[in-house]
Formats: sequence, C-alpha cells, structure tokens
Amino acid sequence: MKLIQWIKFDITVLQGIVELPSYARLADKLLSAGERRELVDYLAQSPKSGDIMEGTGGVRKLRWRRGGKGKSGGVRVIYYYHDDLMPLYLLTLFSKGDKANLTQAERNELACLVDILVSLWKERT
Repeated sequence: MKLIQWIKFDITVLQGIVELPSYARLADKLLSAGERRELVDYLAQSPKSGDIMEGTGGVRKLRWRRGGKGKSGGVRVIYYYHDDLMPLYLLTLFSKGDKANLTQAERNELACLVDILVSLWKERT
C-alpha cells in the first residue's frame, strides 16, 4: 500500500469555564451576547492571557474591548485560572469608565474566594 496523502490533526482541548452569578449579572449589563461568547471562546483557548493581579491568590485581569466603544469603552474581566484540570472561573467584570482598578479590600476578598474555590475543587476530585 502506498501513502498518497496524509493530514496532520491538531487537537486542541478547550478550557472549561464557569460563570459565577456575580459575573453573569454584570455581563448581562455590560456585554452583548456576541461579545460574551467571543470572550468565553477566547479564554477557553487562552486561559493564561490575563495579567496576574498582586495580592489576589492568582486572580487575573483581562482587558476586553467592546464593539463600537473604542479603547476607553472596554471592560476589565476578572477571572481565576488554576490549571487545565480545574475550570476557569469568571468572577466579575467592570467597565473601564466606571472603575480604574480593584481596591485592596476587593483583592483580599478575591484571594479568600480563590482559597474556597480551590478547596471545593480538591474535595470533588
């Protein structure tokens, strides 16, 4: 038998994503359905793309553009990515125009939330 043609398959495993209720409420207000899907698709393929925020236990912040709003009209997506086995958790988001960054108290709360999420995940596995 002679090999005439072969195709290289590139199988990409996408990251599982969980939207916390706090995130979902804000996403309903700040993002269109299409923007929301694009964001989830992007994070499923690139979970490490956001910058790690100091003092949060590994929470990341991603700058995300909204259609027709320009650079200043974007949102900041706050999420936690632990590893490929644990889902990525979308925690919250805010408009760049509403808030420049998270306060230290908010960062401390996120660090506590991360501890809880990791503990709950480890109990399940």
